[in-house]
Amino acid sequence: MSAQGDRRVSSFAFLLFCASSVPRPGIAGLRQEPSPQRYFSGLEAGRASLAFFTPHASPGAQPFLEQIGSSAEALQDYGISVVKVNCPKEDVSRYCGKENALRKAYLFRGNILIREFPTDALFDVNSIVANVLFALLFNEVKYVETLADLQNIENVLKGKSNMVFAYVPATGTAEHRAVMEAAFVYGTIHQFVLTTEAALLKATGNDDPDGSSAWLLFCHCQRATDPAQPCRRTALAQPLTLLNIHRHLKLMGAPLVTEVAEDPEKVSTVHLQLGLPLVFILSQRETYEADRRTAEFVAWQLLGKAGVALLSRDLVDLNVLHRSNVALKTPDEGMPIQYLVLEDTDEVITLVEDKNKVRQIQEDEEKEEEEEDEDEKENNNQDIQDDQVVEAVSRDKKRELPLEQVLVLTEETFRSSLSEAAQAVVLFYASWEAVSLAVLRSYSEVADHLKGTPGVLLSRVNCWDWPGICTQENVTQFPTVKIYGKGEKSVTYDGMWGTEELTSFIILSRVPCPLKLATMDEAEGYLRGEFPPELSSHHHTSLLGVFSTATSEAREAFEEAGSILSGHVTMGMYFEDDGLALSRKYSVSPPALLLARSGGRSVEGIALPKQSVQDVVQMIRYQLLDVFPEITVQNLPRYLQLTKPFLILFSDGDISQVESKEMLKLAKGRPQQAFVACWLNLKRTPVGYGILRTYFAAVPSLPVLVWVDLHAGGQVFQFPPEQPITEVNILSWLEKLQAGLEIPSCTLSEEDWKPPLPAYDFLRMMEAAVPELPLHPPHHPGDVPAQHPPESPGGDAASRAEPSQEGTAGKAGSPGRDLRGTAPRLAAREKQGRRHSEL
Repeated sequence: MSAQGDRRVSSFAFLLFCASSVPRPGIAGLRQEPSPQRYFSGLEAGRASLAFFTPHASPGAQPFLEQIGSSAEALQDYGISVVKVNCPKEDVSRYCGKENALRKAYLFRGNILIREFPTDALFDVNSIVANVLFALLFNEVKYVETLADLQNIENVLKGKSNMVFAYVPATGTAEHRAVMEAAFVYGTIHQFVLTTEAALLKATGNDDPDGSSAWLLFCHCQRATDPAQPCRRTALAQPLTLLNIHRHLKLMGAPLVTEVAEDPEKVSTVHLQLGLPLVFILSQRETYEADRRTAEFVAWQLLGKAGVALLSRDLVDLNVLHRSNVALKTPDEGMPIQYLVLEDTDEVITLVEDKNKVRQIQEDEEKEEEEEDEDEKENNNQDIQDDQVVEAVSRDKKRELPLEQVLVLTEETFRSSLSEAAQAVVLFYASWEAVSLAVLRSYSEVADHLKGTPGVLLSRVNCWDWPGICTQENVTQFPTVKIYGKGEKSVTYDGMWGTEELTSFIILSRVPCPLKLATMDEAEGYLRGEFPPELSSHHHTSLLGVFSTATSEAREAFEEAGSILSGHVTMGMYFEDDGLALSRKYSVSPPALLLARSGGRSVEGIALPKQSVQDVVQMIRYQLLDVFPEITVQNLPRYLQLTKPFLILFSDGDISQVESKEMLKLAKGRPQQAFVACWLNLKRTPVGYGILRTYFAAVPSLPVLVWVDLHAGGQVFQFPPEQPITEVNILSWLEKLQAGLEIPSCTLSEEDWKPPLPAYDFLRMMEAAVPELPLHPPHHPGDVPAQHPPESPGGDAASRAEPSQEGTAGKAGSPGRDLRGTAPRLAAREKQGRRHSEL
């Protein structure tokens, strides 16, 4: 039915109620006819009429006439006329015969007799109106006697229409009249079903043992699209009156959850208009899906008791605490909206049902805020943190992260979002874990760099809220970044967490690895740095594999190596018939690698013998290393993986051209060098000062050349500072080192550098904890002791499901669903533990 039609029905029902509440004088609405002939000749087709035939002088008819006269105006509201027909003494017809006088009343539609009523069944106004409407609505209002009859009607209505099921102890009562009047108005919208069988009460969830009270259920069959799914039922908690039924049906017809994008003070819903409170679930874009489900769950529990609205923080500027996740607006005029911090849906239900709960929650919040202020002061006075990452996150905890460009994924949106994007980047993290929160900062910067890049979706999954997704994707450590391409296997990022490194990985992952080139011109352009459009702004050393038709085995190993190195290197592949001409140009024979540095200004040819995939991967990684690199925090792991000694030139700024030239000659002078010649700029990498203090107790004069073998004894040697840094002098010094003629400056400890605590498989712990979840998770997830697995506040998918629909919404038990999804969960707003050991 249209909205306009709904308004008409609503207005009509309200007018009926008002009309039925106005006292009526005597028998003003009773029409009288002098004879049966005149009565029957005046009947209109399709119009209902209740007739009572009586002789002119009939003293026994007066009490009945008073009742039927009083009902006349009520029935006129429904288009039913009430007529007293005077029978002449000589009339012995069917209606005026002696045996029928004062015993029956007749209901006609047009000139068709619908039903005969014994007058003792029409004992007052309620019985008259109820029985007449029941007879007229016989095809619209179904009467059932057994549970099977009721279930059959429900099954027919599923997915189509809703049902109003009413029990009355007997027909002709005031409650029966109220149901029939409601059915007359709403019968075209809902299917009305009536019973007087007390045995059906228990089967439909009523606990009244004797069936002495009338009862009404609204059955939400239209939402039950699955034939096996029972219809949800919401009971009318007030007495069965026309006004209460009308109010109940208005509430059932209102949206389950109203989405609000304006000041809550200005919001007015049907619930407030009918004197019920309105609960706001505060939401934000990142958690919209979870908040919507939470709001719907709460709405089902409070159906008929309060309204529920979803209020977006992103669209409405609220001057309230960031932690507030629920607001309550009462219908009382002038009462301010109360903003609260609640932990689970049980508290929301209690909030509506127990008004004293609001005052208690507000007192608890004030006390908690005072405790937080004291904790923060203690944190600020704490000079030593046992973990630098935790310290940094704690220090910057009030810094809000710009994560608008990063889509939050849930169990419902994960698969669909991945399928819609050409390239989906997903960060799997835990909102309480310090490293995850630190990486979120880099990730937000990556999102800013890639803003507007077509086909790239940056998203995140909080494994604390959605452990099921992380288990399915084999995520067992935090944080983890995976890239999903359509029709391809996911690629896991295993590099450094800096913004530049992560951005490079995402950009390079957009291009096939290896990129298959079809012509000589494409191959030559590739070596010159003419990358695909996706890499137009990205400068990277490119590597081209050249193969002939006879080197298929090496080509397959190269392709497999490309899939392993995807995101880390730029690889091309050329294996056309003229591949020999390309290889001869660079003095190599297929299979071969052509390594182009500095935009193709220099191309180096490298033979590629038939090797395993892992050998090819290691060879490529080694060849891509710089000859004389500057060591940084980001690239140090790549050179440590070579397990070779380091010859490091520490410099306070850029090294001179002379020193650079001599060191470069040294690095290039011996193929497959037995050590890594490199340099470190202390201005760009200040951690080098700490390294020198470890080596020499104090920072020596710069530049200083140091030999250190981390993998064999940890001895540190200093090149004589009085000697110039030249290739000849360095080689001579290295020979003395090999001969054991030099004394080390220091020897590093053999103790391994390990994290303060052993690594945990947090996800497995979270999954194991799910079956024994407490109803109320701890306030501060960061404060869980290390020896206990973290308790998942959200639980698994099963714990998030809606309750059983077999009972009424009022009787469905709340699973204690957590409300963390509704509160802002950015890193800046999360409470962090003060020590790593407490994580």
